[in-house]
Amino acid sequence: MPRGKVTGKPSGKPARQLLFSEALRQQKYPPAKDPLPHPPTNTGNMEEGPQGASMDRILQEISAVGRKLEGMDHAMMALTAETRSMRLEIAGLQLQISGLDQWVATVETQVASWTDNGQELMHLRSKRTDLEDRSCRNNIHLMGFPEGIEGTNLISYLRDILPKLTDITFDPPLEFERVYMLGPKRQDGKGPPRSIIACLLHHGQARQLLQIALAQGPLRLGTMEIRLSADFSKETVDRRRAFLSLRPHLRHLDVKFGLFEPARMWITKNGESRTFFDPGDLRTFLDRLQEQAQPIETTTQTLQDMRGSAVEGPMRAIE
Repeated sequence: MPRGKVTGKPSGKPARQLLFSEALRQQKYPPAKDPLPHPPTNTGNMEEGPQGASMDRILQEISAVGRKLEGMDHAMMALTAETRSMRLEIAGLQLQISGLDQWVATVETQVASWTDNGQELMHLRSKRTDLEDRSCRNNIHLMGFPEGIEGTNLISYLRDILPKLTDITFDPPLEFERVYMLGPKRQDGKGPPRSIIACLLHHGQARQLLQIALAQGPLRLGTMEIRLSADFSKETVDRRRAFLSLRPHLRHLDVKFGLFEPARMWITKNGESRTFFDPGDLRTFLDRLQEQAQPIETTTQTLQDMRGSAVEGPMRAIE
């Protein structure tokens, strides 16, 4: 047969040899395996027994895990929506806080201005009170004269009666700039008599009358007591009353004190002297002294109790 001619006849190799060659080829080059084998879809044809039951349980667990994951996905979506809503609320709150900060800054500015205005007002009020007190330096406040005793001329009556009450001869005689009574006239004669404000022309005469009244106390006019005092503004009178209301506290703490015109309290404690112009400051100082004195009093009482116990012990032993 000529070379290169191909016919359809078999090569003449035995069938057993061909099968052997094919087996060798498959052994040398095995078919590729599926890297991820899938579970059989038809579970009804699986063999019964422990292996089949394990596969069913695994499939059920996988299905349960899948359902849990789906639930977690829904929960995550809900949390995402809630977080978005909270972010919007926080943004709104931040805007409100920013507005409140601006409002607080405005209010602080107003309060600072009011504080400055208040301090200025207090300063002006203090100056007004001082000017009012200075304008009353020549005034004398007289209390206790019966209603209508002055007759028709109050100035002449005071010019005549004051030297007699004080037993002083004034040279020159007392001269008044003006004299008036406080409050309306009492028609029925009931109630306490009205006070008299006498403004003297000479400051020296006013001071002399006040010094005599301070030294002698109330002056006697028959059976009546006549009191003389300096004339102050209402603010000064209130401060003096507040200072005088603290006298029992001062005496209890063994503090020496003195009230000077127009309204300042001078105190001395343990050799240290201080001057107070505000009754509130003096009250705070006394409260601090009281707090310091309480531990000392407690310690003293404890020592006394211990001494008493030490004495009672031997006495009981003797008995």
